[in-house]
Amino acid sequence: MAALRSLAATVWRAIGGAVQWRLLWLSQATFMVGVVGVIRDDDGRVLLLKHRFWPEGRQWGLPTGYAKRGETFEDTVVREVMEETGLKARVNRLVRVESGFRLRVEIAYEGELLGGTLALDPTEILEAGWFPAEAMPEELMPGHRLLVAATSAGSR
Repeated sequence: MAALRSLAATVWRAIGGAVQWRLLWLSQATFMVGVVGVIRDDDGRVLLLKHRFWPEGRQWGLPTGYAKRGETFEDTVVREVMEETGLKARVNRLVRVESGFRLRVEIAYEGELLGGTLALDPTEILEAGWFPAEAMPEELMPGHRLLVAATSAGSR
């Protein structure tokens, strides 16, 4: 058995990086990465969006989206905020990483508004607003309510 492991290690080292990565990619689970942004304005209010495609009764939530290949997760937040609202944001810190439903990883960042003019993407977003932590919409996604509460202690 030791000889087999030694042979496997020798072959692994000999095939080189590109082939190693391809074999790992084919043999390992592939995850989608969902990224969420808790974006605050200068008054500490949180940007919330009413999402067109989310379940009835839970349509309000934070800016979210899936990371594209080759995109950093921080860049995903910035891109999603821009695409959904026309606003420019900056990511400040990572606040959560967890496995999600099936083969999905969920990552949340806290960030801040840098500027821009609100211009909603009507395909995805019905409404947007800035909300203080103590006055969130009733239809806010429960997990997003927890994220806002968890990050409120560290906000301005």
